[in-house]
Amino acid sequence: MLLDKSCSIILSQCMDLKKNESCLIITDSELSKIGRALYNNSLKITRKSKLIMIPIPESHGSEPPQNVADEMLNHDVILMPTTKSLSHTAARKNATLNGARAASMPGITEDMMKRTLNVDFSKLKFINDKLIKKLNNKNKISITTAKGTDIEFSIQGRKWISDDGIYTKKGSFGNLPAGEVFIAPLEGKANGNIVCDASVGGIGKVDMDITINVKNGFIQDINGGKISKQFQKLLKNKLYRNVAELGIGTNYKAIITGEVLEDEKVLDTCHIAFGNNRHFGGKVDVPFHVDFVIRNPKIYADGKLIIGAKNL
Repeated sequence: MLLDKSCSIILSQCMDLKKNESCLIITDSELSKIGRALYNNSLKITRKSKLIMIPIPESHGSEPPQNVADEMLNHDVILMPTTKSLSHTAARKNATLNGARAASMPGITEDMMKRTLNVDFSKLKFINDKLIKKLNNKNKISITTAKGTDIEFSIQGRKWISDDGIYTKKGSFGNLPAGEVFIAPLEGKANGNIVCDASVGGIGKVDMDITINVKNGFIQDINGGKISKQFQKLLKNKLYRNVAELGIGTNYKAIITGEVLEDEKVLDTCHIAFGNNRHFGGKVDVPFHVDFVIRNPKIYADGKLIIGAKNL
């Protein structure tokens, strides 16, 4: 099968699944082909593998059914090729706190698997480590773009997280495909304007640039086309408008496709997410997490240029 090579990379190289370990694959009707491919390949390694189908919720960050959350506590390795992300959920966090090694793959496609997983993971780790070294112990991050993004975040006391695709240690977690560093900025402190010119998580490529005004950590105003209007309909309360995440893409094989799982990993992009950040160092816990991907940012840490065009 064409997916076998990618599945083998995930199971053996990324997760290091062993024959005496248990593996849980959580998928849904949209991604069942990939889920079943992972399940069938996992059976080549261990007999203790299980496939669960879940309903597709409205938004990223929605909790899975309780029986699935309970099942997640019983496995060594958890793979989640789902339409909506389970990354920022209590179920995922509880499972990894319990020792599971987990990888979330929301919106993954066959093409994405073939193109972005066959990377040099040691190179990816080197890029991430080098970037985090530049960003560590900084208090303020500011981002500008030629299209008009101009926003500042406070990150004092918050920790940068590296997602490099290797989840072989007990309790480790990340995305596949991998390739980003990210942080939860301090709530209530972000101010400025974001111009999103790439894609919006769970919705797709922008039809026209989306301008978002942020004041004291929350979205104040949004302007754009159809994609912008679709996003605005999802904003059920103020906490959904919270500036939740700042991330920087580092995967040199990723391209903008409209699937944020890959888009947020693209080199020379950054992404800013709204909603939930409770499970990676923040304080806001809502069943919502949506990323906006921005091309060619200049990123400054405490006033020093860390990332400009083509210089990561």
